[in-house]
Amino acid sequence: MNGLGVPVGLMETYKRMPVEFVSGTGAELFDDSGKSYIDLVAGLGVATVGHSHPHVVDAIATQAHRLLHVSNLYYTRPALELAERLHVLTGMQAFFCNSGAEAIECAFKLARRVKGSGRVIAANGGFHGRTFGALSLTGQPPKQAPFAPLVPGVVHVPFGDPAAVEAIFAEGDVIAVLLEPIQGENGVIVPPSGYLKAVEKMCRANEAFLIVDEVQTGYGRTGTFFAHEYDGVTPDIVCIAKAMAGGLPMGACLARPPVAAGFELGDHGSTFGGGPVQSAAALAVLDVIEKEGLIERSLAIGERLGEKLTLAFPEAIEIRGRGAMIGIQLPSEHAAEVVARALDKGVVLNNTSADVLRLLPPLAITDEQIDRATQTLGEVWTSITSGS
Repeated sequence: MNGLGVPVGLMETYKRMPVEFVSGTGAELFDDSGKSYIDLVAGLGVATVGHSHPHVVDAIATQAHRLLHVSNLYYTRPALELAERLHVLTGMQAFFCNSGAEAIECAFKLARRVKGSGRVIAANGGFHGRTFGALSLTGQPPKQAPFAPLVPGVVHVPFGDPAAVEAIFAEGDVIAVLLEPIQGENGVIVPPSGYLKAVEKMCRANEAFLIVDEVQTGYGRTGTFFAHEYDGVTPDIVCIAKAMAGGLPMGACLARPPVAAGFELGDHGSTFGGGPVQSAAALAVLDVIEKEGLIERSLAIGERLGEKLTLAFPEAIEIRGRGAMIGIQLPSEHAAEVVARALDKGVVLNNTSADVLRLLPPLAITDEQIDRATQTLGEVWTSITSGS
């Protein structure tokens, strides 16, 4: 374990891999022995622009020398500029926070503040976070059971099934529908074409909010800035986080101005939300995405990975996803073994279940790195299937 023992100062809530990373650049990581790894996880979709991108690092350092924190009792220029830039991109107003779960909590509270105490529809298999409100919306009973009772008023339906949503609307008392445009933690599940559009129409007909969780799919990950753009929908609320600040903790709940106006002074808050350093980093991330054409690059990455992974995993049941968000459905429960063996050979990826691998590479990954990584994965898979 590279000298790593059991860390007595940490709660054991993560099953960590036996490696200590000390540096990274682009799509490459280095451990404490100097060994290099091709990263296909990007910190669970966080390092979209690559590890320690110089423009992001410079923005952080410059702002850190100037001002670290004053709280949201006052304005700071980076937060104002970020809010304005996101407004230009989306037409929405932002509440800044520290994580995806916080963004979801904000969306949940905003829906209740505007619409009252009615029910919220969410999807089976969806993952929205681990705080109580977000966990209540998460459609994964094993994650919920140890912490019951949760927040009431959430109804879960099968993902990708508009008729199931319609049936709940028919019962009445629905204030919002919350969905991921692609379910990430559930194994990169892409819904049928037209699903989000059908749900949007139901929301409009029933005066309910459409809330879209773009925490994992946003910021160019799938080949558009937001994944819901594929469906041509206009959400009332959008939750973002992971890729926002290049690795610093940041999230945001974006809402159409008439919806955002539902919050009154004191209704919500976050001490560190939208701090000057993380806001400066988030501005730099948007610069990089635009200047380096990373949204378009995501599509090219997805095409190349799809082609190479088909060769690496010829027995795969399905290789699915959009852009640089890919799930590999294996024919057997060997996903964890693939992850462990790949790590040993210098490729970082993860599995969402016993038979599904997930790839969320930095959009800075090169074609050569894609080719090397997929060749390694093919060798790992061959060794597993051959019993060697």
